[in-house]
Amino acid sequence: MANDTRAADGARGRRRTAVLGTVLGGCALVAAATVPAAAHPSGPGHDVTYVSLGDSYTSGPLIPRQVDAACARSDRNYPSLLASWREVSTFKDVSCAGATTNEMWQPQGSNAAQLDALDRNTDLVTVQIGGNDVGFGSIIGTCARLGAQEPAGNPCERFYKAAGFDQLALNVLRTAPKVDQVLRAVHRRAPHARVLLVGYPDLLPDDGVGCFPSVPFAAKDFPYLRDTQKRLNLMLRTVAAWNRVEYVDTYGPTVGHDMCRAPADRWIEPLQPASPAAPAHPNARGEDAMARAVLGRLEHGRGRG
Repeated sequence: MANDTRAADGARGRRRTAVLGTVLGGCALVAAATVPAAAHPSGPGHDVTYVSLGDSYTSGPLIPRQVDAACARSDRNYPSLLASWREVSTFKDVSCAGATTNEMWQPQGSNAAQLDALDRNTDLVTVQIGGNDVGFGSIIGTCARLGAQEPAGNPCERFYKAAGFDQLALNVLRTAPKVDQVLRAVHRRAPHARVLLVGYPDLLPDDGVGCFPSVPFAAKDFPYLRDTQKRLNLMLRTVAAWNRVEYVDTYGPTVGHDMCRAPADRWIEPLQPASPAAPAHPNARGEDAMARAVLGRLEHGRGRG
């Protein structure tokens, strides 16, 4: 039955992906969606069960203190900060470094399937997933290797468009039905929960100006990679709207704190981190910024997409 449901959701997701292709291809903006209020309260002082699902941007690898080595999970990641600030009664963080949408349904090492943390008593859910499905890690490695060979050009963009289409744009489209399935499964397992889909923070300069060799991407690849991340976040916002889920923008609040900034100003570490964090991942200040973005959504954004 679970496989049948997932298959049906996948078919719906593929139909929606065709629509999303038009949206992304035309660089259209997605209007805010109206999201119904959750049945359960989520403010401080209530008996709130909060569950965090996600990948390494959620788990906070290498940020002290690591409480789960297998999943590289920190007790200073944004879900932990949020749980403390909101004074939730029950907190389950099952985020895990390296997770894709597949790990929502299947174990990842010692980590159980992430969706198994949900039940009908769950009041609040945050989800941050999709980056590994698009291929964050391999993209960074490929573009760094090519950038070292041609630092003034756009070898990464040419590589991903060599087949006559943009492979990364296609990866984003293919990830849309997978995220759609995840959100549908969250609703089924936690039907009364308030659900927030968290976007990804600003990794590279928003103005497209690079910082080779500190971040070893070719100069003309910075705008391409920036636009790819914006396309990913637009996809997530769109899928959230389809599923009447609240979207949390973490890109806007982190502009100006990307991995090209000086160590004192950046919230995303470069490929050779100066602060305890994984390469090309948020440091403790970045996790704090994402926590504040989610908190702002919880306190001021209810009923808005």
